[in-house]
Parts: sequence; C-alpha cells; structure tokens
Amino acid sequence: MSLVLSKREGALVAPLTLDPLSANIAQAAGFEVGYVSGGALGYAYGVSEALLTVTELAEVVRRITNQAGMDVIADIGVGFGDPVHVARTTVEMESAGACAVEIEDQVAPKRVSHHRGIEHLVDVTSMCDKIKVICDTRVNDSMLVIARTGAVKNESFVAALERLECYAEAGADILMLMPEDAQQCAQARSQFDLPLATITAMDQAQAPKWQGWDLIIDPFTAQVLAVTAVQNAYQRYVKTGETGVNLQELFDAYHELDTLAGLEPLYAIEDWTTERP
Repeated sequence: MSLVLSKREGALVAPLTLDPLSANIAQAAGFEVGYVSGGALGYAYGVSEALLTVTELAEVVRRITNQAGMDVIADIGVGFGDPVHVARTTVEMESAGACAVEIEDQVAPKRVSHHRGIEHLVDVTSMCDKIKVICDTRVNDSMLVIARTGAVKNESFVAALERLECYAEAGADILMLMPEDAQQCAQARSQFDLPLATITAMDQAQAPKWQGWDLIIDPFTAQVLAVTAVQNAYQRYVKTGETGVNLQELFDAYHELDTLAGLEPLYAIEDWTTERP
C-alpha cells in the first residue's frame, strides 16, 4: 500500500471505487488510487453514511485491495466514535490494505444532516486526539492520515487554517479542506508544507485554482453517472418499451465484463484442470 504524491505534475486524482469492478475500470483508465467514500457507500446501501459500521467499510476496502489490487483511500468519517473506536478503526483499515485513511472533524456519532451540508464540528483538541491515536496505532507509517476540516463553511477560512495547523502538529500526513475561491486555494497552499487535498468533481481538477495542490478526491462523479444512466434507461423503457441503448453495443460491453471483473485467471485454472467441451 502506498500513496505517492511527490514528483508528479499536477494533483493526483482519486475517483470513487466502491467495488473491485469499479476499481478495475479506474485502473484500466489510468487512475492510480481509488476512494471508498462513506457517503457513496451509504447511498449504495440505502442508509446514511452515519449509520455505516466499520466492518462494512473494511469489507469493501478489503475486497478492492485483494481482488483488484488497487491502492485505496478509505473515508472513515469521524472514526466511528471516540479515540478508542478510532484505534479499532485504524487496525481494521490497515489490515484491509488501505493506503490512507481520511478522518474529519465532525461530531461522533456523525449526524445524517451532513448530507444536507449541515455539519457540527468537534473542538480542535478532540480531533487532534483522534489523529494521534491513528498515528500511534498504525503499524506502518506508509498508511497515511488525511485530516479533513469542515471549518471553511461552518466556521471560517481562518478557523480552518488554524485547525489544520493543529492537525499537522498532531501528526497528519495530508491536510484536507474545501476553499471557496482561488484566493483561498492559493493562501492555503502557501501556508502549509504538507500535501493538500480537497474534494471536487474530477472535471475541475485541472482548474488553475488547484495549482500546487496534491490530491483531488472525487467521491460522486462515478455514482452520479451510473445512477443517471440507469434512471434514464429504465424510465425510457417504462414509457416506450425500449431503453434507447444500441443492442450490439450493449452485448459487446456485457461480454467485456468478465475481463473487467478479473476472471481471466479463473478461466486459466479451469482450462488447465477441466476438460472443455
């Protein structure tokens, strides 16, 4: 597991990967690292991110790292509780193969309303305690700690910078915030020596305001594209009896799924050990 941010031009982009299939698709396209988003996983499971369990998240991360072999950043939200819970979460994520964990400074248990943009932040000391616990608990320093603050929107940009200074002192390897404009982006970059990360759509990753930033996480584009495509196809079928998809292209894509899913090694074993008709 490794997350290399230095010696590259432009920011590293981490797209949403919720299973080995999507991780294989991302790798085939050229992405180096995937992101398991708590919010997206909650949507997929029909619950809020706030109701996910650490074992549910760990199972997703483990499947991707074991079956797809892709580096994965795990969104651990608020760490699933107080510092004791954070210690257990760290063990689970590291054993699952996460190359980094992202922890944020919201209250625990995390509230559902964060999906509506309403975030309730903990005090700086409480967040620093969690960061220190992750650093002390992880076996290998190569599993990086991404410390995320929601203070730009919920307190102020100045407060966000002050929080991140403390998070850096507590041992965070990467600092995450969501600036509101190009001036804030530049100011944050000039203030910190540590790598900086943010969350936005990958189509915005090359925008000039992110110059000098190190990591762009996109937790929603893949899910939104998939949901929109399926919605449109189903709704059209109910109305017209057709999805509007070219059938030849559909079947061609279907027959590529076994390769994308990584079944070739299994085919090889069957070819070797069984008689083919």
